[in-house]
Amino acid sequence: MDKISRKFYTRKDTLQIARDLLGKILVVPVENGERVSAMIVETEAYLGAIDKAAHSYNNRRTKRTETMFAVGGTVYIFFIYGMYFQFNVVVGEVDTPHAILVRAVEPVENIEIMRTRRGKMSDKNLTSGPGKLCIALGIDKTFNKEDLLGNRVWLEEGKTFSDSQIESGRRIGIDYAEEFAEKPWRFWVKNNLFVSRVPKG
Repeated sequence: MDKISRKFYTRKDTLQIARDLLGKILVVPVENGERVSAMIVETEAYLGAIDKAAHSYNNRRTKRTETMFAVGGTVYIFFIYGMYFQFNVVVGEVDTPHAILVRAVEPVENIEIMRTRRGKMSDKNLTSGPGKLCIALGIDKTFNKEDLLGNRVWLEEGKTFSDSQIESGRRIGIDYAEEFAEKPWRFWVKNNLFVSRVPKG
């Protein structure tokens, strides 16, 4: 399967890219050449300079955020709670620091490797959160700045979901972001078991 092209990542509409990432296959090969892969089922968009929830709000450039200013199709990894890595896709042109957090994925290939990495638990808990999926797929800080057109990690076409199969809502864990905390910039596949959190009611 061909890798997703640069053109996909450098479009101007970050929210549309966040929706379009649903159904794409995230591939992280292991040393013996086998593929560990999963389908993206939940994303969150972060709109750079204007977005008070984004690490790059107000065009903040630090050692941590510099990756967000790279060309679309670059991997941005950050560490949270002193425990978990989080996998983000940088989008847009160079110096447009937008990124999309991959919040949840559904295992596709080599789920046995994911089970070994995550330990004994139900399969639906393996990858149903941004920290969980990084452990299951073997993603750590060394993936920061990787090119998604390279050979260490990439995305491929998978399923296409219609608007009626996609839900949106507020992002998680950003209550500090004032009016931006309420923006419906989280997208997920309706009724998918691996989505990290679904609003009640």
